[in-house]
Amino acid sequence: MTVLPYALAGWLFLMGCYGLATSRNLIHAVGCLAVCQSATYVLLLAVGYRDGGTAPVFSDIAPGSRPVVDPVVQALVLTDIVIGATVTALLLSLVIQVAKRHGTVVPDELSELRG
Repeated sequence: MTVLPYALAGWLFLMGCYGLATSRNLIHAVGCLAVCQSATYVLLLAVGYRDGGTAPVFSDIAPGSRPVVDPVVQALVLTDIVIGATVTALLLSLVIQVAKRHGTVVPDELSELRG
């Protein structure tokens, strides 16, 4: 078992969070949030990985003869990808509406949002 995928997931998450914290553009912030989301893909795939595992299709192999990859983790990754794409599309549509209404995508210039 190697820690490389876990380290990669942590690094991706930290880089995405750093980008969110230092972002001066709403589109950049949405992109950084997508990078944070991609860390969860890597983490889930690392959890579900089995050394020497094959696809979970049992029509061509006898049950118990070889290790197979957990199909639940694969389904979770696919669900995570769909949810991530949906959230990114929603946030980008909100950024478009902010740009139409205020004429800028720089958060510091949005004076109506200051409290």
